[in-house]
Amino acid sequence: MKETVRRRAIELGFDACRITGPQPPASAGRFLEALDAGRHAGMSWMARNAERRVDPDRVLPGLRSVVALAVSYHGPEPVDVPSGAGIVARYARHADYHDVLASPLRTLAAEIDLLGGPGTRSLWYVDTGPLLERDLAQRAGIGFVGKHTNLISRNLGNWFLLAEVLTTLELEPDEPERNRCGSCSRCLDACPTGALPAPFTLDARRCISYLTIELKDSIPESLRPLIGDRIYGCDDCLAACPWNRFAREGALMREHRRADLVRPSLADLLSLDDAGFKRMFAGTPMLRTKRRGLLRNACVALGNTGTLADLPVLERAASDPEPLVAEHAAWAIREIRRRSSGPASAA
Repeated sequence: MKETVRRRAIELGFDACRITGPQPPASAGRFLEALDAGRHAGMSWMARNAERRVDPDRVLPGLRSVVALAVSYHGPEPVDVPSGAGIVARYARHADYHDVLASPLRTLAAEIDLLGGPGTRSLWYVDTGPLLERDLAQRAGIGFVGKHTNLISRNLGNWFLLAEVLTTLELEPDEPERNRCGSCSRCLDACPTGALPAPFTLDARRCISYLTIELKDSIPESLRPLIGDRIYGCDDCLAACPWNRFAREGALMREHRRADLVRPSLADLLSLDDAGFKRMFAGTPMLRTKRRGLLRNACVALGNTGTLADLPVLERAASDPEPLVAEHAAWAIREIRRRSSGPASAA
């Protein structure tokens, strides 16, 4: 039955499928310690139902197996990057993976139920359930948790998404993957903000992905210069990993790639009203930040990389009715003027 499930998962477009049992992940204690230390920053959803997150049987009573799945979003990087453009994390340059993966996951879960017969129950999740999915995927053998706290696959590198099907059908578990980082510390050295203070430890309060996506308020001024031209997420620690030499492109996400999101114009982003923002980013992960969040990020990026020629667009943004945008635009104006040895005051 396990091979039937694996074969069907590959047919549906998944790039890897492995099985693990229902036991709580060995990392559950470290997860709870991280919550106690506040390293999850403002992501209060991580603390909600923490007891369920560390025990999958509480998510699906009678759980017997977890089908761990991976989908590659690896693709070519642009060679010519225009000036005045922002950087978007690679996974977000596609249609929203929650939507893309929903149909194949639903199909796979339904077929597992049929395979198990009457009484079998399966639930599927893609980055949405109260699960420590990275740790379950390591135990299933999808990959190993790197020093940057993300999962690394020997076949897919760092560029893949995780999903899972929880089922009451008992399937033979696969062997877990062991850590293969060795003495390498490239990911730790690559982090621009020092969000990786030690191997296997992430402080989300300093992580650019947190600051540009999850944080809903002002970005701390001390961290703004370190963000550079990143406007949605950050891939630096992932890109530094030498295991990426084995990365390969997957078919499922490739057809949902959005070329216009690879290096969007910062000035164009700052010209968007709410309706324009929704039109441009509908059906993508970037809708998550809302207009106020993305324009906040664009202001920071222009403040770090812009010139005096960018002041007019920032001066308009400094009058934006959204205070979050106006505040970061004023900061960006001051930064550009400072670099240009002009007046230090904002318009």
